[in-house]
Amino acid sequence: MPRKTRFFLPGVPVHVIQRGNNRQPVFFGPDDYRFYLDRLGEASLTHGCRVHAYCQMTNHIHLLVTPESRDSISAALQALGRRFVPHINHTYGRTGTLWEGRFKASVVQEDAYLLACYRYIEINPVRAGMVAHPADYPWSSYRANALGEADDLLSAHGLYRSLGATEPERLRVYRDLIEQALDPATVKEIRACLQTGTPLGNDRFRDEIERALGVKVGYASRGRPKKVRDEKGPVDGQMPLDI
Repeated sequence: MPRKTRFFLPGVPVHVIQRGNNRQPVFFGPDDYRFYLDRLGEASLTHGCRVHAYCQMTNHIHLLVTPESRDSISAALQALGRRFVPHINHTYGRTGTLWEGRFKASVVQEDAYLLACYRYIEINPVRAGMVAHPADYPWSSYRANALGEADDLLSAHGLYRSLGATEPERLRVYRDLIEQALDPATVKEIRACLQTGTPLGNDRFRDEIERALGVKVGYASRGRPKKVRDEKGPVDGQMPLDI
């Protein structure tokens, strides 16, 4: 069965998730998290990806990026993988694949969904029950986007910058946004679009993507949604494996 076409366009933000193989950990200690971020910074500069938000979970990672070309994201993650996977295998004496096949990704409509993706990504550790507040988690972009801590990896998106005329105002508005729980329907839509690789946005946005690409991009599943974890954490007492 042929692989599904990627729907990336220059200048259009993309929400990316990459999971560990069989939902196994991909980060084992602080040095691994730092090594990944360093290599991501190098790859994003080399291949033209602006990183707006990220969250490194134990067994997967979320990124919100804007590519300069259609191939920027794939090239950056391939380059990153060529450095990160050997690092993990050598450090921990393991062999074989680290990631679960290809990464999943969904292009994001800026005005309607971009800030929702920022929030979805940075509150992952809270949803997973790992911390009480996103500021308590060291491996995400929250401290930079909400508290103003320096993070050379990040490039603020224009919509994020428009939250305030000054940095203190922008940080305050963003913190207020984070404190507001995401609508469960939006959470389900974000997850469905990631799973299917379809655009996250309204019909007009989908039509614009189709015209730009010259192909049909399809729709996320319209049927009964699968049981998902809500904003408070995992369901049925399960450990948080895939948020």
